[in-house]
Amino acid sequence: MAQENMIKSGKRIIQSLEQSKSTNIDAFLNGVAVLPNFRVHIYNQDKKSVYYEDGGSGSDNDNTSQVSNTQIEQVLKGGIYRGEHEPGSFVIGLPFKKNNKSYALFISPELNRSLAEVRYMLLTVLIIVLVVGSLLILLAARYIVKPMRQLTEATRQMAKGDFQINIHSKRRDEIGVLTASFNEMAGELHMLDQMRRDFVNNVSHEIQSPLASITGFTKALKEKQMDEVSRQRYLTIIEEESQRLSRISTNLLRLSTLQIEQHPLHPHPFQLAEQLRRTVIASEPQWSMKKMEMILNLEEVIINGDEDQLSQVWINLLSNSIKFSPEHTSIAISLTATEKMVIVTIEDNGQGIPDEELHQIWIPFYKVDKSRDNRVKGSGLGLSIVKRIIDIHQGDIQINSQLGQGTLITIKLPIM
Repeated sequence: MAQENMIKSGKRIIQSLEQSKSTNIDAFLNGVAVLPNFRVHIYNQDKKSVYYEDGGSGSDNDNTSQVSNTQIEQVLKGGIYRGEHEPGSFVIGLPFKKNNKSYALFISPELNRSLAEVRYMLLTVLIIVLVVGSLLILLAARYIVKPMRQLTEATRQMAKGDFQINIHSKRRDEIGVLTASFNEMAGELHMLDQMRRDFVNNVSHEIQSPLASITGFTKALKEKQMDEVSRQRYLTIIEEESQRLSRISTNLLRLSTLQIEQHPLHPHPFQLAEQLRRTVIASEPQWSMKKMEMILNLEEVIINGDEDQLSQVWINLLSNSIKFSPEHTSIAISLTATEKMVIVTIEDNGQGIPDEELHQIWIPFYKVDKSRDNRVKGSGLGLSIVKRIIDIHQGDIQINSQLGQGTLITIKLPIM
């Protein structure tokens, strides 16, 4: 392909020479633009050089001078010469006539100039690549490294206990997803930290109250002279507060055990209706004292579950319904079964729960009664234990309540 181009270029020079009126070849060619990056050598019919041009390179190294007299004579006789005198350096010989005289035109590429242009082009490309690459690196540093530095700094702050961190980002790529996940994690940790603080405060409050009562009444017994009735009353209060402490510690231990991920279940088939009836009978002193009516509508159904744990569920829920219901009201307990699950409902006519507090009742130590009235016994752990037991059994519990109109509790448990 390169040789064909050289032949075409040589023929254009010959055509220009043949069409010109000048008899001096050297003067004519010096007055026109000869092919750049090519060496042109012209020999006359006596095999003598009449013109030489190095294509503007200024090089003294002339590949065309390496042609022999035999090759020059071949071209003068009308032949076309193609040869390679050096690796990659072609020489083309073309015949032409001027003023009835034969001439031989030899063309070869000017390698030095071509290489210089290639080097210049490569250097230019390299500089452009370096400049563009540097700009891309700067953009990458701003677009990628900066948010990573923000995440690193936020992680350090989180390690120091500061969970109120929120990194603003509008990105939709992987870094944006990572930032959103980090913000979500920080929010969850902040919530857990707040729950931990509240838990410690609640435990302290729940324990401190009975301890203060026990300490106060014990001092009164030691320092005051009192009749037997007062002494018995003080001792009864001390006993009740001691039992209250025992219940708190027992419930804390039970809740801690239930919250272990690998908490062992001991399921076996048993009659759920019979268990509910036993729970109602066991709580008779409570609802009889308030002259309440218990309405039971129970289907006979056998489920596979941990009987002891589920018994704790019914005791806690029924105790709450009795505790927060006025006298001379009723509590309705129903048990129905479908093909795959049982549904237990407990409905009372108690004081109800405000809508804004329904989602918080599962939190340990949370009480709807903000005053924590000691006359209403309880530690606020019962519903937390109930929720955990239902979750372990892969069931579901829902509470619907309206303030002043009672509460409906719905529990769904798989049969097997």
